[in-house]
Amino acid sequence: MRSGVIAQKLGMTRVFTDAGEHVPVTVLKLDGCQVVAQRTKEQNGYTAVQLGIGRAKVKNVSKAERGRFAVSKVEPKLKLAEFRVEEEGLLPIGAEITADHFVVGQFVDVTGTSKGKGFAGAMKRWNFGGLRASHGVSISHRSHGSTGGRQDPGKTFKNKKMAGHLGVERVTTLNLRVVQTDADRGLILVEGAVPGTRGGYIYIRDAVKKALPKDAPRPGKFKLADGAAPAAPEQTASPAEGAAP
Repeated sequence: MRSGVIAQKLGMTRVFTDAGEHVPVTVLKLDGCQVVAQRTKEQNGYTAVQLGIGRAKVKNVSKAERGRFAVSKVEPKLKLAEFRVEEEGLLPIGAEITADHFVVGQFVDVTGTSKGKGFAGAMKRWNFGGLRASHGVSISHRSHGSTGGRQDPGKTFKNKKMAGHLGVERVTTLNLRVVQTDADRGLILVEGAVPGTRGGYIYIRDAVKKALPKDAPRPGKFKLADGAAPAAPEQTASPAEGAAP
């Protein structure tokens, strides 16, 4: 299980395939998505990485939070989130995840907060059909109708679908295909629409109902704070592989 990322929704556009077909995509941007902290089983009881994105003003960050960022040697972040991973999927603190963390063609699950629609009627909120257009219905064509029985049960049950507040809910869209990635600009183009408003932050993870491609980097694609790529572990030669006497 690899770590997900926090991205910012820029908007929608379209790209053209070699066959001339257009594909609607949503443009997502990784703006300094860094690892702020690690969660281990020994200390926390579970394994996860805490990521941060965006630059927060120092005056808006509490003293305790500034201390946590100082320990990690990371600038204060505007948005924080944790992603459960396996022990092999832990990323070093301070590492910045790049857009090529996801490969073209793989499927991802995107989670965000849906747009707020305010107070909505039953037809818009629950896709009700409404009352009849004639034959006795008077100026109540878009109402939701009866909400319960008479003496039995004599009440309206909880969770009855009625008019009310619509939107501003946590929504997850499954199995969206990655169309393009641009590591230099930190852009990920995902096929279709994703929940959330333009400029809002969303969470991207590997799809749970689709197999991860074999060429996907493990534990992930990232760069260190100084810009250098992570060095591979040195392999020491065993005494039997040493120089001949």
